[in-house]
Amino acid sequence: MKEKILTTKKNGMFVLCGCVLLMIAALTGAILGGINGENGHGWGWVLLGVSLAVLCLGWIPLCGLRVLKPQEALVLTLFGKYIGTIKGEGFYAVNPFCSSVNPAANTKLNQSGDVTTKQSALGKKEEAAAAAAIAENKKLSLKIMTLNNNRQKINDCLGNPVEIGIAVMWRITDTAKAVFNVDNYKEFLSLQCDSALRNVVRIYPYDVAPNVDTTGDGIADEGSLRGSSEVVAERIRNEIQARVDDAGLEIIEARITYLAYAPEIAAVMLQRQQASAIVDARKMIVDGAVGMVEMALERLSENKTVELDEERKAAMVSNLLVVLCGNRDAQPVVNSGSLY
Repeated sequence: MKEKILTTKKNGMFVLCGCVLLMIAALTGAILGGINGENGHGWGWVLLGVSLAVLCLGWIPLCGLRVLKPQEALVLTLFGKYIGTIKGEGFYAVNPFCSSVNPAANTKLNQSGDVTTKQSALGKKEEAAAAAAIAENKKLSLKIMTLNNNRQKINDCLGNPVEIGIAVMWRITDTAKAVFNVDNYKEFLSLQCDSALRNVVRIYPYDVAPNVDTTGDGIADEGSLRGSSEVVAERIRNEIQARVDDAGLEIIEARITYLAYAPEIAAVMLQRQQASAIVDARKMIVDGAVGMVEMALERLSENKTVELDEERKAAMVSNLLVVLCGNRDAQPVVNSGSLY
């Protein structure tokens, strides 16, 4: 299905004015025809009949008037056949027997411009009328929309369940494909976002893990959902775009909006992260303590402050490491005698 843009239909004001003038002329003709017919003029009845026919049928072209705001489009069909799309702001006049098609007109998703965020203060009748008007709105929005899909629980490449949510910015680029190639392009996009998200997330671990290949080149790397969010988001965007090309949609950007371990393992993973942080901190403390001990021994040896044999050096090293690596403040002990 190829999109056909109708560019010669922006003459709605001309048709409206012509119909109004025609109706006024027909009404005048009906009055004059009736008067002359009563006076015995035969042509008066003919004029009356023509004028009444025009009054009965003259409103039909008004059914073909369409008003579009910026970044809106209408897909038109005539007796089931696609005849073209009108785009851009303006007052259009099309075939009055044409019908507008938008299978997703009444579909509500978590996306911008498609969700009512405030409670309506209207009564039941007004709300029903508003719902009917929305259902009859067949215009397609060409604006950039933001689809905020629900959070999903997905297993990463290590089998750990994680919860992740994404926001996808998209827009319609081919109205004919969006309307005719898929049953409902909004639901189709939402489903493809879920599927693409699962396919990409299962390739990555939540955090950096050893011996994990996330690029497919056979070499382990440091890719992760938490540390490589930009790369993951780009892969998700490309995956969704490949799936929605046939629906005439363009995926502008995909971003991760929520990422966390699933509640059932969140506490255990937090302890694991804490343990890893403690080990790293201890390693840094020990490295620093060893360096300080080496510096102390070198300074004592260079300045010849005191002569230490190997046993006294070992005792000094032990005492310094205990003091520097301990969690609590050291308690000083004064030795007034000899070590031997």
